[in-house]
Amino acid sequence: MASEKANHMIVGSLRVRLLCRQSRSLKDKRQVVRSIKDRLRNSFNISVAEVDELDHLQLVVLGFAMVSNDTATVQSTLGQVVDALRSHPVAELVDHQLDVTSV
Repeated sequence: MASEKANHMIVGSLRVRLLCRQSRSLKDKRQVVRSIKDRLRNSFNISVAEVDELDHLQLVVLGFAMVSNDTATVQSTLGQVVDALRSHPVAELVDHQLDVTSV
């Protein structure tokens, strides 16, 4: 019989808003967004997509998702993503929303 912990899937989602003050065109913004997405996807093995404000020149809204069997792992990893974004040289972290759910 499988353990109770094995029956749970932990899903974490993180929504961040970033400000790219130096972006003067959508091309500038897309370059920054692509760089951020690629770096964080490779560093943390998480899913990431631009989810809102697609046509805004300086505002970036990214959504991150992670699945695990351990709540602490999900919270820690998504927290590290937030920390990495706080220190980004071009994009300024405006706010973030983190949600971790057991399904």
